[in-house]
Amino acid sequence: MKALDLAQLQIWLGGLFWALGRVAGLCLVAPVFSAKTVPAPIRVGLVVVLTLVLAPLAQARIDPMTAEGVATMVSQVLIGAAIGFTLKLVFEAVSFGGELVAQSMSLGFAEVANPQEGASSTVLSQFYLLLVTLLFLVMNGHLRLIALLADSFHSLPPGTVAINANGLHAVAAFGTELFGGAVRVALPAMTSLLVVNIGFAAISRAAPSMNLFAVGFPITVSLGFIALWLALRSLPGAFEALQGQAWSLMRELIRS
Repeated sequence: MKALDLAQLQIWLGGLFWALGRVAGLCLVAPVFSAKTVPAPIRVGLVVVLTLVLAPLAQARIDPMTAEGVATMVSQVLIGAAIGFTLKLVFEAVSFGGELVAQSMSLGFAEVANPQEGASSTVLSQFYLLLVTLLFLVMNGHLRLIALLADSFHSLPPGTVAINANGLHAVAAFGTELFGGAVRVALPAMTSLLVVNIGFAAISRAAPSMNLFAVGFPITVSLGFIALWLALRSLPGAFEALQGQAWSLMRELIRS
């Protein structure tokens, strides 16, 4: 009876370890969950709560103190990090799109400290990132992500083969969407500003004596804000399309 109790205790402790590894890997990389603007105690508390909730799904007869247990723990962190990294690429694509719009508006110099990345970025980039973060929360994206993580324990239980080389290659290939998605986000505003710049080029040919640096900059910024306001209507659709591709890839990862 005592041996049975020790075996059951080992399974329970293992479930906590495997759930902790997968949840920690996700929360270290995934947007919103890894936000440095959120106090560390809250993030740690979220990891603990999710671990306790998902631990019953992660039970496996593997001793955490053996080499097999260490390898299983590494695979759990890898699974969570791969899921979170896939979604993070979507947010980075939107942020990069904001950078492109800022450069088109001649506002590339308007940078502020970005606590999330630990560096400076343009104001428009952070504005776009803030908008899509709010959209993600309003659309219950965080709940979908937690549900996907729970489903991964059914399709990829601890002790089985983790994400294979094809899955990791698919995640790396999805990185190309960082540039394609950025262009998709920034294209409406950039197209409008391109027309403005072509107009300035025609004016410079017609009136070479005009100082376009003194006249063109305020006009470009003013018309850029109008183009930005009109282009924001297409942002939810572009973000939803990028999210759809990311969710499809994440579902494929947990089935690999």
